Amino acid sequence: MAAEDNLTAILYKTDDIRLEQKPVPEPTADQVLLRMDSVGICGSDVHYWTHGAIGDFVVKAPMILGHEAAGIVAKVGSNVQHLKVGDKVAIEPGVPCRMCSFCKTGVYNLCVDMKFCATPPIHGNLSRYYVHAADFCYKLPSNMSLEEGALMEPLAVGVHACRRAGVSLGKRVLICGAGPIGLVNLLTAQAMGASEVVITDIMDNRLEVAKSMGATQTYKVGGGKTAEEMAADIEMLLGGNKPDVTIECSGVEASIRFGIFSTKSGGCLVLVGLGKPEVTIPIVNAAVREVDIRGIFRYSNCYPTAIAMVASGKVDVKPLITHRFKLEETLQAFETAKTGAGGAIKVMIKC
Repeated sequence: MAAEDNLTAILYKTDDIRLEQKPVPEPTADQVLLRMDSVGICGSDVHYWTHGAIGDFVVKAPMILGHEAAGIVAKVGSNVQHLKVGDKVAIEPGVPCRMCSFCKTGVYNLCVDMKFCATPPIHGNLSRYYVHAADFCYKLPSNMSLEEGALMEPLAVGVHACRRAGVSLGKRVLICGAGPIGLVNLLTAQAMGASEVVITDIMDNRLEVAKSMGATQTYKVGGGKTAEEMAADIEMLLGGNKPDVTIECSGVEASIRFGIFSTKSGGCLVLVGLGKPEVTIPIVNAAVREVDIRGIFRYSNCYPTAIAMVASGKVDVKPLITHRFKLEETLQAFETAKTGAGGAIKVMIKC
């Protein structure tokens, strides 16, 4: 493949993705040029494609998609010391300012000047070649594939959520939603020592995947039951115990209510999924039972842990990938991710 071939997937507006050739970028002194290999499709990519916006982030100009990615170093900037041409790297897609109080105290995910791939107006990396800040590229060990490297992005979300939730040895965990983010939380909770993990969903095929990936119990939500009735079912599944931790990955109001009622008094509910900007929840129930409600936003300082989890064999992310497409098949890949055709969980594009 010629170096000048830089086929790139660009979102122009709602329902308008185009594949175009772009110039191969040059890395600055602190950047690396990457020959992209694998880019996973995230729900946010699909949402920008179908709606043109997520909250206040609106696609106002053509934007390159993609942020769950890994590639091979093709060129290094003059200041880069820790990487060399040929290194396989996982790309942490958010580059903060490094100077504000959030950055200096280690919570750089909250930096107001964050430049995050494929979050308007910042371009993503669904292309043949892409430049990125070298200090947010993590060299992969020899026993990890580039596809696994691309999955470090969603796995980092699981690491951050489980840290915020206080998952540790012996904890009982409820995970609401068995999509890609629910499943990486399942893997992470297990690796962090959770004794039992129950995962819920509305789709049988996703619950089957969760069971195959080690869930202690699965639970299909719905069926006309109230949130309180479903919470009682979860308690029965856990032998008469409520979960110490609930990780809510759907963003659905009914699921958040169910999560609060399910969580043990003195426990913690972490909100990972994002849905409506305002929801009605049983806040008094949470307050009088001292159920902590915590949010998460992306992740910080989680990539090294995520890579170590996979490299050590503690976590196997490969079963998450159900479909693979070439870069030239990007539209078909996005359709598959949108519809969930063929039981799609994680759709991977090979660049």
